[in-house]
Amino acid sequence: MADLSQRELADHCGVSQSMVARVENGHQDLAVRVLEVAARLAGLRLALLDDEGREVAGMAEDTVRDMGGRRFPAHLDTRYSDEGWWHGEHRYDREQPWYTFDRRRDLRNEYREWAGTPEDHQRPQPGDSPAQRALARRQERWRRRAEERERRFLAGELAHVRESFVCTCPQECDELDDRSGKPVHAVACRCNCDLA
Repeated sequence: MADLSQRELADHCGVSQSMVARVENGHQDLAVRVLEVAARLAGLRLALLDDEGREVAGMAEDTVRDMGGRRFPAHLDTRYSDEGWWHGEHRYDREQPWYTFDRRRDLRNEYREWAGTPEDHQRPQPGDSPAQRALARRQERWRRRAEERERRFLAGELAHVRESFVCTCPQECDELDDRSGKPVHAVACRCNCDLA
């Protein structure tokens, strides 16, 4: 396919012509690196296929990395460090990493039974830092609490609760405030209902 003689192929692949001859005769194996070069010369590429003939990709280049910039072990599944934060007593005097993994395969296998086997290590996403994830959890908790209060209010469960504060802003406050930012009050307003 590459239209090369044994000698030309050997020169391009950086091996001897006798080695190419031995490989062609089945007397010697070819290193994958050399096979990859030979395939490229013929306009081909090497690929690994699964049992159903689909190509299996290598680990993605943009998968998460540890704090030293290294990839995590390929046989272990990565996760956010705040999910089951496993470090010992020293964990509070060191910076918390964004990602980690379980060293124990029995834990990994347990998680895989529950969540399935991931195709690859996770990729970085906006909001992955431990601080951002903690903020997102707090916001979600407040959102759920607000929804629950609204549900209880609409169901009449809070009808017996006395209002502890009633706004007594004059009409001028309503006319001045367009509700686009911090509340605006008239000069004569003594209500002190500004909760923002």
